[in-house]
Amino acid sequence: MSAHPSLPELAASGRASERSDATAMPPLDAWLYRHQSSGAVCMTAGVLARFEGPAPALPRLRELARQRWRAYERLRLTPGVPAAGGPDAWPHWTTGPAFDPGHHVPASPSPAPLEARTAQLLAHPLGPAMPPWQLHLLPAADGFALLLRAHHALLDGGSLVALLRSLLDAPAGVPGPRARPGTAQPSAVPRLPSARALADLLPRARPLPFHGPVDSRRSVAWCRIPAAELSAARDALPSGRASANAVFLAAAAGALRASGATGRLPLLPGVCAMVPVDVREGGAAAVLGNHYATVRVPLPTGATAQRRLAAVDAFTRRAALKQRARAQALFVSSRPRRHGPVSDALGRYADSPFYSSVLCSSLATYAGPLALGSARLTGIAALPPLSPGQPVAMTMAVHDTGATVTVMTDQGHRHLGVRLSALIRQEIRGLSG
Repeated sequence: MSAHPSLPELAASGRASERSDATAMPPLDAWLYRHQSSGAVCMTAGVLARFEGPAPALPRLRELARQRWRAYERLRLTPGVPAAGGPDAWPHWTTGPAFDPGHHVPASPSPAPLEARTAQLLAHPLGPAMPPWQLHLLPAADGFALLLRAHHALLDGGSLVALLRSLLDAPAGVPGPRARPGTAQPSAVPRLPSARALADLLPRARPLPFHGPVDSRRSVAWCRIPAAELSAARDALPSGRASANAVFLAAAAGALRASGATGRLPLLPGVCAMVPVDVREGGAAAVLGNHYATVRVPLPTGATAQRRLAAVDAFTRRAALKQRARAQALFVSSRPRRHGPVSDALGRYADSPFYSSVLCSSLATYAGPLALGSARLTGIAALPPLSPGQPVAMTMAVHDTGATVTVMTDQGHRHLGVRLSALIRQEIRGLSG
């Protein structure tokens, strides 16, 4: 597998956690951290917000971020492993320096187009010398964009959206949820039978033609779905209104089929999406950290677009879906905080194409109009890292103006990413009639 040349050096520079405030990472944080520290892949995740209107001056943006984010203790955490622990030592979080506007909101002088600059930043690992997150102000053809990126061990997609919302201005009288201060202890998870979590570890997917080594560069392809078009696609079922997530998953299934990426191995399990499910309780909806589990959703690649939507909607509407995610979250969080042959094997299996064919993640701002000064937010894009052996990931992010579908790939699969993005848009347009 191709590794980013600077990752081992970054890992070595982070072996510092002999401080008294060091705390062992939760198992999910540690698993995500180890992907990058081992040199496997870059684990930079991001959310991109696009605006119409004048961009703020960089000093103003730095001051705004300082005012609205300085209370969040999670944003001060730096990762590392004990200096004497060796390569298999369990990683720790330590409390790093106070907010540094120059480091966390740097100048972005690159003249590259928005897509290229975003891909460059997502391919760049955030090391442990400082708390591993940054906010970038990027020019765009019709306004500007903000890219909030972080090491996935620090923040999940829900955290990134919560922070973005807390930075922006909501309409008068509509405050909306804010990211919560603190180090984000794991949310309460109902104690469900461990057998359910273990059953969900059984193989349900099969390798597809694009599976293989992930190179060190990234490519981003995205398309906009107007709100009216997404709403019409949700109404495509005679049995009732489908969820936006079901529309996205059904469209992803159709796109994979139309692109020829599903392969021809009928005797093996089918195409299965890894779908992150937020397991935060209602009162902790904006707690920062990693508070999700993955549920695998079969992606029907035959029949018609409407039948694909009906099958996915029926599966994702099951009440047990959230319970399965919580059972898995409990199983993962209860694992011993040490490396061993069993836990390491489970980690490798979770990254393999036998566990899932492709990541399909959707999220939403759950807000009305948002703005930064006089500039209006027109949409957001979710930008996940790529897992080892998985060079393709698909997301949809919903805001009040519509949705943005994004296909993340490594450089070697950039043409597939562009094709899948266009095919997902085509599938949704077909469902909308």
